[in-house]
Amino acid sequence: VGTLPGGCDSVGRCFCRPEFAGPRCEQCSPGHHSYPHCYACSCDSRGAVDNYCSPAGQCRCHANFAGHTCNQCALGFYGYPSCTPCQCSREGSLHGTCDQETGQCSCRPKVTGLRCDSCMPGAYGFPH
Repeated sequence: VGTLPGGCDSVGRCFCRPEFAGPRCEQCSPGHHSYPHCYACSCDSRGAVDNYCSPAGQCRCHANFAGHTCNQCALGFYGYPSCTPCQCSREGSLHGTCDQETGQCSCRPKVTGLRCDSCMPGAYGFPH
């Protein structure tokens, strides 16, 4: 599938299409995945460490990024492409994570605020 017309060189190494590699073009070249199709990795330039991916196509993401191509924020971060850490109150939030788009934390009952750091109207005694 990955060989170019023209056969092989004098030592038997096949001439490969750019997205293929190996002595018989039997694997994907760096930056490609899913042999025998060998698709380009297409890793996100902001979220990925580089443009190389696993044989299944998973790019290597920076710590605050996630997704197959590193094009979304990791859990605990929001606001792609900046992917800012969530700043949820430990006492007022349910899981310490936030909405990946808005940064709104998931608050405990009777607690409110972007960071779940204040009482709802009619409640008192935060954080206890």
